[in-house]
Amino acid sequence: MASRALPSLNALRAFEAAARLGSLGRAGDELHVTHGAVSRQVRLLEDDLGIALFLREGRGLRLTPAGERLREAAGTAFDQLQATVRTLRRNDGAATRAIGCPGSLLARWIIPRLERLHADLPGLRLHFAPQESEPDPALPGLDAVLLAGAPPWPPGWRAWALGPERIGPVLSPRHPEFARLAVQAPDALLQEALLHTASRPQAWPQWAKPYGLDPERLRTGAGFEHLYYLLEAAVAGLGIAIAPAPLVAADLAADRLAAPWGFVDTGAQWCLCTRAAEDAQLDRLAAWLRAELAQRPPG
Repeated sequence: MASRALPSLNALRAFEAAARLGSLGRAGDELHVTHGAVSRQVRLLEDDLGIALFLREGRGLRLTPAGERLREAAGTAFDQLQATVRTLRRNDGAATRAIGCPGSLLARWIIPRLERLHADLPGLRLHFAPQESEPDPALPGLDAVLLAGAPPWPPGWRAWALGPERIGPVLSPRHPEFARLAVQAPDALLQEALLHTASRPQAWPQWAKPYGLDPERLRTGAGFEHLYYLLEAAVAGLGIAIAPAPLVAADLAADRLAAPWGFVDTGAQWCLCTRAAEDAQLDRLAAWLRAELAQRPPG
């Protein structure tokens, strides 16, 4: 039988992600490689096929007619592979489950609990993958995602609700104005330059509204690309940050941070979401996560 004359699968995977997401950068984030690596793979694929697949328009991309045809074929093929792999994994209780979650949640909440997770759920093999962007509804390369959100979910998703998401302002006792600010009412924050993150610009307005504060009066100070860096800046005493309660619970318990103004519900839920119709291992994981979110952190 003749061998299948296919291009590099890495190149096809890079192309499919870039075509589906409309961005080389977002494709790199999904595949955990650099923007340049995706670009090189796409160029290799175009050279192999002898035809352009994308038209570069400024910083954007537009598929050529040939690119549209290949996107449809590659997307269908990867979807079928994904469905088969999920079925095989469900039939093998010992198989590793790939779980996507925000990097800040992984660093500040999951990793400190990994030892207990392994002890409580022996035999459950997990691989956690940092994911900062909105997850693709097809969950490529993942068995589930852990996120804060609310219905309606993408078609085909099944979600375990784990607990309400609550956010609140935090600052360090090292903050030069800590003694003054810690006894002030919430409206005192309208006079402060607040630390914020580009990944969640709506967080401060979400906190302000339940207190009857006008979000338009909030003043933003230094901004950070990711929540992890934002909280490190707060711990260092550089300003007042805002964060989900689970991600700062250990810092509050250790007096590295304080939350004088408490936390408010955002209306979202922490959820574990999957496309699998049934998976007993994910059922076990969801129950464990739900119990952990209801407890104080270790230490």
